[in-house]
Amino acid sequence: MLPRSFALAAALTLLAPALSGCRYNFVPLIPPEVKVDFPARITGATLTRSGEALTLQAALEGRFDPGYLSVVWFDGGRELGRDSVYLDAETRKASFSLTAPNPGTYRALLSFGGNVLRQLELYEVQP
Repeated sequence: MLPRSFALAAALTLLAPALSGCRYNFVPLIPPEVKVDFPARITGATLTRSGEALTLQAALEGRFDPGYLSVVWFDGGRELGRDSVYLDAETRKASFSLTAPNPGTYRALLSFGGNVLRQLELYEVQP
């Protein structure tokens, strides 16, 4: 019969390859830094009434190609008018106004480059 210490050493020698499978056998790679390019977005947009005029102010942030920021005015489901302002890297803020003497449920749709970016609403009467 084999001595006890020799049997233990033989068992550990046979189990050693199986136990090495529990360790990491690769180095986790650090992924490269991702460059995020956010699309243009409207910030700080407000739609208010001042006298008989509705005033819309908006600022465009993010990277964008120069183009027109457009607004479409609605009273309920009826279109009241359209307007646009050219924006570039130096001019990022726009202000629009519409004469609207009667109270109503007004909406303004802001779009840039053919994409609708924001809808603003002003409820002066119950919808």
